[in-house]
Amino acid sequence: MSLPPLVEPADELTIDEVRRYSRHLIIPDVGMSGQKRLKNAKVLVIGAGGLGSPALLYLAAAGVGTLGIAEFDEVDESNLQRQVIHGQSDVGRPKAQSARDSVLEINPLVNVVLHEGRLDNDNVYSVFEGYDLIIDGTDNFATRYMVNDAAYFLKIPYVWGSIYRFDGQASVFFPHAVDKDGESLNAPCYRCLYPEPPPPGMVPSCAEGGVLGVLCASIGSIQVNEGIKLLTGAGEPLVGKLMIYDALEMEYRKLKVRKDPNCALCGENPTVTELIDYDAFCGAVSDEAAEAAVGSTISVGQLETMLKEREEGQADFVLVDVREPNEFEINRIPGSVLIPKGDFLNGSALEKLPSDKQIVLHCKSGVRSAECLAIVKGAGYENAVHVGGGVVAWVNQIDPSQPSY
Repeated sequence: MSLPPLVEPADELTIDEVRRYSRHLIIPDVGMSGQKRLKNAKVLVIGAGGLGSPALLYLAAAGVGTLGIAEFDEVDESNLQRQVIHGQSDVGRPKAQSARDSVLEINPLVNVVLHEGRLDNDNVYSVFEGYDLIIDGTDNFATRYMVNDAAYFLKIPYVWGSIYRFDGQASVFFPHAVDKDGESLNAPCYRCLYPEPPPPGMVPSCAEGGVLGVLCASIGSIQVNEGIKLLTGAGEPLVGKLMIYDALEMEYRKLKVRKDPNCALCGENPTVTELIDYDAFCGAVSDEAAEAAVGSTISVGQLETMLKEREEGQADFVLVDVREPNEFEINRIPGSVLIPKGDFLNGSALEKLPSDKQIVLHCKSGVRSAECLAIVKGAGYENAVHVGGGVVAWVNQIDPSQPSY
């Protein structure tokens, strides 16, 4: 069902704007009126990363009058495989500033507003207020739930996207949506689709599991497409629908998502009536892993000393890398053996661990190794430890000759 446009049209387009947007103007569903609405629109893009990159570039090219960029990170070389708004010369620069420069190079007529602090409960309302639409390019569950809740309380629609390896998803969450007759659509929010976050450690991030670079363009462009439809009132947006894309099979599927009457946020008897502690709600690691890591976490400096002592015969332990084989090929801590986390989850790893030596676990950053530590300690290896910061800390602090990822 089509929705009324989110914004009123601007008074006019200049001659230069008519020339620039002429291919839009000759589309009947956009036309002069739709382009004036885009000019008058204020859109906030959260994240100038994989999804934010194509979203910002195409929103700018489309003529959205005001673009907000919420991003606190800096450009890293590993970003360049997919975050096409940044270039080699931008490495080390704040992503928000790099993205702004690219946006203005695409379209100097756009007003760019930077929000360079990390979004949190203290500033999310002040950042969101004044925008007509939010494009969500975040990559962690805590921020997604915060974006959903804040947008709901402020009655701002937002376009959500998610990517992982070869798979992508997109939807529009607008619980307050009404049709052109003013009737409520009873549309769902993000919590209707995902009432609870996945168990800690069960869903790897893109930094741990990877993402096909071009997948970002596919999902990011869908997000912009939906944004343009919402702003101009054209077509039928993905309100109450979930678009699923499988890049390996080149297959798109569209599923209906219904409003959950028991939703904690937008249901009949909501229990979430204000912003909550989203880090606690989502949890980086399980309670068991957090408990196991207390007093059993060592630094990479301590590990370096232990490895030297092992070489000199003064210590004996097994250093286990719980990452995936393809990660092990990128970099590794010398003297480690590979036993992926999945083997700990199914119990087969325990058969490979000696009972007469200390077990030292590590992963990329320390999250997966903490989960494996809980399993190992539960199996009776009381003196087992894991390496805080993982191989990332090892490369940064001990062996910068190795590549990072």
